[in-house]
Amino acid sequence: MSKNIVVAIDGYSSCGKSTLAKALAKKLHFIYVDSGAMYRAVTLYFLRNKVDINNPEQVAEALKNIHLNFHSRDYQTHITLNDEEVSDEIRLMPVSQNVSPVSAIREVRKEMVAQQQRMGKSKNIVMDGRDIGTAVFPHAQVKLFMTADPHVRAQRRYKELQATNSDVTLEEIFENLAHRDYSDTTRKESPLMRAEDAIILDNTNITPEEQLAFALAKVEPFLKK
Repeated sequence: MSKNIVVAIDGYSSCGKSTLAKALAKKLHFIYVDSGAMYRAVTLYFLRNKVDINNPEQVAEALKNIHLNFHSRDYQTHITLNDEEVSDEIRLMPVSQNVSPVSAIREVRKEMVAQQQRMGKSKNIVMDGRDIGTAVFPHAQVKLFMTADPHVRAQRRYKELQATNSDVTLEEIFENLAHRDYSDTTRKESPLMRAEDAIILDNTNITPEEQLAFALAKVEPFLKK
């Protein structure tokens, strides 16, 4: 196996990026780095501490006090914010409604990218997000760009949240996704876009097993080098 293989998975919200990335990492015995969870954890910290995202001094000071870590338990990747398990809380609607503007802050992205690049220097990793193949790991061996029909994406997210007894409506989720798509693709700092050498994976009408097989086929040539 060639050393230090990086698989970068980018794409729109609720396209199943993390589902694929986790399955791929488990199958390949790579480390899974959930970049989206990192930005969500920062957003949670900002909300809890009432950080004004339009105040550069407050943002810079807050970032000094944010320490993120990943750990595995029961074959699942969990994230801690200053040693507190926050994997479930960062998926709730208050964070979802605020993560895009927080992610667009230059200082936040700079700090998170630095942490992500350190993780990728010495390990085989699978990382998903919105700018992994363009900004974080532009030289990744494998780049995938995931997309799906917006209505299908909203339905998937709705089912996820219903499992946690959330009372959010399907319409609210659809509007939230549309807002995030616009925000993610038009922001100044590292906007969501497909890298020129990224392979498009539209999973509107395919199963998780089929998309895993598709991704594995793209990675396998590099395992033999």
